[in-house]
Amino acid sequence: MTQMILNDELSLPESAFDITEHLGFSNKKSANWAWLELAGSVLSHYHVDRHDRLNALLKWFYHDLGFCARDNYFSVEAADLAKCVTSRQGNSTTLATLLMLLAKQLDLVLEPLLLPGTTVLCCNIDKQVTYIDCLTGNPLSKHQLHVIVRGELGNSAPLKPRYLKGASVKRLLSRMIHELKAGAILAHEFERAMECCNLLLQWHSDDLNLNRERAFIAQQLGCISVAAADLKHFVDNSPHDPVTELVKLQLKELNDEREVYH
Repeated sequence: MTQMILNDELSLPESAFDITEHLGFSNKKSANWAWLELAGSVLSHYHVDRHDRLNALLKWFYHDLGFCARDNYFSVEAADLAKCVTSRQGNSTTLATLLMLLAKQLDLVLEPLLLPGTTVLCCNIDKQVTYIDCLTGNPLSKHQLHVIVRGELGNSAPLKPRYLKGASVKRLLSRMIHELKAGAILAHEFERAMECCNLLLQWHSDDLNLNRERAFIAQQLGCISVAAADLKHFVDNSPHDPVTELVKLQLKELNDEREVYH
């Protein structure tokens, strides 16, 4: 797999299509044609009143076109924006991204909110804030947002103000790559999962948990020296982390294993 260099010159959906094609999950050209068709078709749903415009967009997207959650929700296919635009099935992040981009075609601003475990959209029209469940198009209350957070992090988890701040393109793409990585690990596609870690570390080089994840993936591939180097990096830079002692044991076990060369 050739190296891909990520930079901050990002655009959607093009950057997402570039990433999934680089990872070997989908074809950028066919996805781009499907996107252009959608982007042109949505213009017929322009209404003068912005509330009517949003309602028309949601009805068209979910009911007329049939966009919905993919049955295999945690798969690579669900996390792949290119597959989402061509199959009309995805996860909360890919569906949110497409809906956000289509709204932009109608001069509507939908902001992605990266809650733990799910992505929702926020729309502010005439100081009336609406939160949208991206899997169904249904509105969500703040209480329901908090229920989502508690379901992911536990009953004592607060609804932090940062959860309600719109995400940048870079943060949205980072979440997509994390979800692609998780899907690749579930499918035992460890080389692609490894490349997802490499891409994320370009943007988040100080995220030591990525080094731990990459170590696990490298071990599955038999690349023991790579795994050991990542675990050593974690130990050296996280002396006070509660899991550091466990990682030290993992590192000792790795150093006792034979290197498997590919």
